Amino acid sequence: MAGSAAPSNHHKRIANFSLVILALLSLSARRAFGGHVVKFLPGYRGQLPFHLETGYVSVDDSELFYYFIESQGNPSQDPIFLWLTGGPGCSAFSGLIYEIGPMQFDIHNYPGGLPSLLPWEDAWTKTASIIFVDSPVGSGYSYSRTQAGWPSSDTLAVEQAFQFLVKWLLEHPKYIPLELFIGGDSYAGMFVPLITKKVLERNIAGAVPSFNLKGYLLGSPTTDEALNSNSKIVFAHRMALISDELYERLKVSCNKSYVDVEPSNTECTEALEAYDLCVQDVWTSDILEPNCAFASPRNPESTSAATAPRRFLRNSLLVGSPDRNVQLERCRTYNYTMSDIWANNPRVIEALHVRNGTVPQWARCNLSLSYTQDIQSVIYVHKYLTKHDLTVLVQTGDLDMVVPYVATRAWVQELGLDVDSNWRPWLVDGQVAGYTEEYDSDASGYRLVYATVKGAGHTAPAYYRKECYQMFDRWVHTYPL
Repeated sequence: MAGSAAPSNHHKRIANFSLVILALLSLSARRAFGGHVVKFLPGYRGQLPFHLETGYVSVDDSELFYYFIESQGNPSQDPIFLWLTGGPGCSAFSGLIYEIGPMQFDIHNYPGGLPSLLPWEDAWTKTASIIFVDSPVGSGYSYSRTQAGWPSSDTLAVEQAFQFLVKWLLEHPKYIPLELFIGGDSYAGMFVPLITKKVLERNIAGAVPSFNLKGYLLGSPTTDEALNSNSKIVFAHRMALISDELYERLKVSCNKSYVDVEPSNTECTEALEAYDLCVQDVWTSDILEPNCAFASPRNPESTSAATAPRRFLRNSLLVGSPDRNVQLERCRTYNYTMSDIWANNPRVIEALHVRNGTVPQWARCNLSLSYTQDIQSVIYVHKYLTKHDLTVLVQTGDLDMVVPYVATRAWVQELGLDVDSNWRPWLVDGQVAGYTEEYDSDASGYRLVYATVKGAGHTAPAYYRKECYQMFDRWVHTYPL
């Protein structure tokens, strides 16, 4: 009978194909639940008004922790960013809560205990999906499964962040078609161009699936260690922190090179000592803000995980001021310490699905990181990337002495790009928010927007979140600043 006939090869192929599809769908479904959707956070009233996923991605011996916030705009079309925070050793949560994410701490009504979280309107996640990753290992909640896996370096951090991105996207395939950007600030400026280069070379090599790499973003980026150090002298002179006479002494005696000075060059050494005396009490993150004690607890090992942040908050004072109320009103460190209290709370650890016992004490910036800085400059990487069709935003605060705008503008000009739009102010709400210049390369399609943020320190979004969001929103949607 026809009903009892053996299936044809054609039908066998269809059946086998169907099994493959079902297996792939099953695998995708399992992968989709590799992270944990977080709907409520301790300290935040009610359900979160955005999609938050947290989890780990295994890379070598490391487990890299991430916070993923899906775009609150049009997530099926808005771009996706990998975001790294500097340090090295600072948690991505610092960028999320203090710079570009959709939350902030309620610092003005803090009675003690668990800090409260408030929504933040001008978040970059309004128009982009962002993966905030704790990198390198030892930052935030990221940890190593082996003792040998704890030490890291610039080179290793770049490779692990790249592998993290590849694995994360493969486990979240619906985001692969979206425009992809690599972003980061401060010391992550050493990582971002190198990760971008790796993604680009992966695409050129024909890896499947190809990633829709669109460009990269840098905020107050460390780019060249020697250039950065030398530019601080120039910046100090322009900002009237040192006299004309001292500046001329420094230039002549040190031959404009202020690092690795020979001990025999006593004139330069003495001039540098005079320079240090002038700037030693200036808070380099923002030369107009007060110089405060610490940005994170400096010695968490000396106290228990539960009491260290609170003890720091109680004892952290404005340098030179006995008035704690002045510290609370004027010191940015007060706000920073909120994160240490919040992130070490057992309820928070449980809500974020952090693995128990993997990180004895969370710190906004891990100052005891075992780390080797083995990359001194990435200007050559930027020059390589100018040969490709990429869009780039480089932003900097003009009061930042950690990575002075002098250094950033110098390496941007060193790329040899054509000036497409001359130096001009850019505005928010009818006010000058900063200044910008645009560069491009007709041969490759590479386009770079350089922008300062007027009155901002290190890093700019931590000072002017609204203005920096406006900058980001215009740039990412290819509108002029």
